Amino acid sequence: MARNKYPEETRNLIVDTAARLFVEKGYERTSIQDIINNLGGLSKGAIYHHFKSKDEIMNAVADKLYAGATEKMNEIVRRKDLTGLEKLRMVFQASIYSSAQEELFAAAPDMLDNPQLLSLFIRNSVQQEAPAMIQPILEEGIADGSICTDYPKELSEVLMLMGNLWLNPLVYHCDTLQLINRMRFFQHMLRLLGLDIIDDEMFIPLEKYAQLYQEHQGRR
Repeated sequence: MARNKYPEETRNLIVDTAARLFVEKGYERTSIQDIINNLGGLSKGAIYHHFKSKDEIMNAVADKLYAGATEKMNEIVRRKDLTGLEKLRMVFQASIYSSAQEELFAAAPDMLDNPQLLSLFIRNSVQQEAPAMIQPILEEGIADGSICTDYPKELSEVLMLMGNLWLNPLVYHCDTLQLINRMRFFQHMLRLLGLDIIDDEMFIPLEKYAQLYQEHQGRR
């Protein structure tokens, strides 16, 4: 196939191809050459024109996988019929029940062995998602009386760090039982802060994600 003269289409082709390979083979077992071999004639230069590394490709894959969930969460943020606490609960639910979670855990990137990928993930969570989505919800909750905190910015960052990193087996390796215990502690801590936003039903998909990740780890 001739090189696509439309840069955005070329980028999307790279991301879609990498996503399929990451899920089929796992992130660690997929090389840049594997991606090139499945691009139908695009060169290595075409990849490096858009991405500096495989980590950046994985980050783009994650962004695309979560695009639907992100839009759903933004819709929740824009709603006028919910309190801040209700929005926060629904945002957490949308994140946990997102179909993208299963695909990401199937790809099974080991973020501790990929510091650039981990750095991108932390930056997105703390520097982008926390101030753009979680902090405004907390501030709305403070204004409507459903949330009580003097530190909405700091709390938003802690929620993202714990929810996306400490509870994430891709970052902190743990078995299913350990993950559930962490989630129960997170639930307990939030309730002490007056944030009763995690239902016991949310533990079910977490168990599934942890088992899926362990299965893929076992194939390495």
